[in-house]
Amino acid sequence: MSFQIQRTIPLLRVFDEAKAYEFYIDWLGFTVDWTHRFEPGTPLYMQITQGTLTLHLTEHHGDCTPGAKVFVACTGLAEFHTELIGKKYKYNRPGLEKAFWNALTMEVNDPFGNKLLFSEALTE
Repeated sequence: MSFQIQRTIPLLRVFDEAKAYEFYIDWLGFTVDWTHRFEPGTPLYMQITQGTLTLHLTEHHGDCTPGAKVFVACTGLAEFHTELIGKKYKYNRPGLEKAFWNALTMEVNDPFGNKLLFSEALTE
């Protein structure tokens, strides 16, 4: 079979460019790959990346609805958690939890109602 899925890129709805940058770029440490607007004053569409995770953030109302949840399999979660807590982000201070699927997890909520669930498999 020649059909292959190469990667998945979740789209997340955002409503405020400054808040999106503060949360995803300044706090979570994503980098902006590119941004797009059809013309000045129109909604933003952008691609951001952190490691192997790529997200598309969109202000376009027809692209998706807020309230999505993205499951992010990762390693080094305790260290990442310490880094985030050290930044003292005013709106989010996540905790670490052990999940029933034998993983260390951390869930963060963006300012638009979307959630990122970071999960690191435990080897006990």
